[in-house]
Amino acid sequence: MFSHLTAYAGDPILGLMQKHDEDLRGDKVNLGVGVYYDDDGRLPVLESVKQAEERIANPIKPRPYLPMDGLPGYRAACQRLLFGKDTQVIKDGRVATVATIGGSGALKVGADFIHAWFPEAKCYVSDPTWGNHIGIFEGSGFEVGKYPYYDPATNGVRIDDMLAFLDKLNPNDVVLLHPCCHNPTGVDLTREQWDQVLDVIKNKRLLAFMDIAYQGFGEDMDADAYAIRRAAELGLSFFVSNSFSKNLSLYGERVGGLSVVCQDAAQAKLVHGQLKYTIRRIYSSPASHGGHVVDIVMNDDALFEQWVGEVYVMRDRIRAMRAQLREALEQKVAGRSFEYLTKQNGMFSFTGLTPEQVQRLQDDFAVYMVGNGRMCVAGLNSRNIDYIANAMAAVLANDNA
Repeated sequence: MFSHLTAYAGDPILGLMQKHDEDLRGDKVNLGVGVYYDDDGRLPVLESVKQAEERIANPIKPRPYLPMDGLPGYRAACQRLLFGKDTQVIKDGRVATVATIGGSGALKVGADFIHAWFPEAKCYVSDPTWGNHIGIFEGSGFEVGKYPYYDPATNGVRIDDMLAFLDKLNPNDVVLLHPCCHNPTGVDLTREQWDQVLDVIKNKRLLAFMDIAYQGFGEDMDADAYAIRRAAELGLSFFVSNSFSKNLSLYGERVGGLSVVCQDAAQAKLVHGQLKYTIRRIYSSPASHGGHVVDIVMNDDALFEQWVGEVYVMRDRIRAMRAQLREALEQKVAGRSFEYLTKQNGMFSFTGLTPEQVQRLQDDFAVYMVGNGRMCVAGLNSRNIDYIANAMAAVLANDNA
């Protein structure tokens, strides 16, 4: 029956996790998977989440299906977080929001919706991007291309090339954008560059799809959403997928959201209905436990304030690890600047290491990172940072010898 199937090669990041777990060396370090660990190398449980879960458990209640589009408070919280409290786009009822199974679920629902109603549209992702962006949109029937983004020579954005490329696209083509903490490079657009990109998107009538998985890990909750709020001010119709996996440390609960900004409330009502129909055909309703946790934390003023503070603690620890690694490498690798480490934002850094150097880190030092040189900075801590700096310096010195 199934002899004609081809073998699945496996996901490169999840496969890397498995190799790390199977490695018996005691000094092994996982810098591959995009998960935040604290300075003790543990996945934290946020205090705000603990309090929300205590409320859910006292007393233990029945667990009915949630509505297809999720809890009303959850959806309203997504809108406030992304677009700002009491902003005009929310007051006008122009945003259709649904709860989804993580950020990946939001991307899938959005991709299916767009392909159904704009079947001629193509999708374009940054070069490079998170690999599953391509897989999700191709799985929804899109032809996926890449637009210029990262410049390894300057560790910046190829903004002129990017603008010129976008200017040649067709109306309704989808442009997948990272509002903050670009994955995998950590290199973000400036506000001035965002203004330029959004002007092209508006003039060419392109369909922006903004994927924000790390809100709060870049600058702050509001600054990280600049591109989203600016696009709303410009009157664009666009998509936003957001995730609570990282900033609530709720990875396995699969909590995310999809918001579509429309021209008016009437369009938003139509879009909202079609989003629910899309969800019904895939998984019917979102996760309950994680949904209730988000609903409680986001809609309780005290818990929300506590949560924001906890996110900034995580953000600041990542920044501190960037600074310490830069200092250590600049001491160990003479004549080379590692300034890029402190200029990048969020959990990830493009280290500039070649696939061969990454492999040597794995073989010789049990340091695991993605083959393209992406490092999860959140995997660094005060106990392993010198070891990692020494390993990276040794690999770099070996190539320069």
